[in-house]
Amino acid sequence: MKDIVLEAEKRETSTRGAINLLRASGKVPAITYGDNEAPVALTLDEKSLQAAIHSERGRNALITLKIGATSHAVLVKEIQRHPISRAIRHVDLYRVSLKKPIEALVPIHVKGEAPGVKLGGGILEHVLREVRVKCLPAEIPASIDVDVSNLQVNQGIKVKDLTIPAGVEVLTEKEGIIVNIVAPTILEEVAPAAGAAVAGATGAEPEVIKKGKPEEGAAADAKAPAAGDKKGAAPAAEKKADKK
Repeated sequence: MKDIVLEAEKRETSTRGAINLLRASGKVPAITYGDNEAPVALTLDEKSLQAAIHSERGRNALITLKIGATSHAVLVKEIQRHPISRAIRHVDLYRVSLKKPIEALVPIHVKGEAPGVKLGGGILEHVLREVRVKCLPAEIPASIDVDVSNLQVNQGIKVKDLTIPAGVEVLTEKEGIIVNIVAPTILEEVAPAAGAAVAGATGAEPEVIKKGKPEEGAAADAKAPAAGDKKGAAPAAEKKADKK
């Protein structure tokens, strides 16, 4: 595999305006540090940097950084991007020794199609998307593949099931779940109980009757005096006729 070489120039500390002019000219400000050496401010070519960080080796690609006549192995530690355009604004490069193991995060890539999803209607949960490893800088995997083509519903793959290259030690908890096939959740509509429906109906009926009683009583009270007046007037007329 071809080595990744990135050429850089030393940069003097400058103002924000000078940094913006640097970016406008197709350059990226950077800094390199680590391996018991003093930090150095750098200027990188944007196109060369893009090619280096998007190589097939991924974010843990080992890069040979050339500054004039000197060179050093580095890893991309941090990339700062513009919040809207996503253009690279600044890069931190970490110097490493090729003879000393270091720790790194390696992404997990899911491969294949699980029959538990395709045929069983399950749902694939990708729980753990990266694992921490320890190895020599040149042996850091670009990624670790996980094959799910044999997984059924309620089956999964843990960290201890991963196939790890020789010379690489996994530091992530061995029982951690990488992927899991879970059964789909079925929501059923619960019908109200018959007793509850009857109680609701009987509970509403007294309210109607209660509203009707005062009205009927009031009407009866209003009609009673009128009827009494008629009955009281009739005897008076009879007495008057007798006198004649």
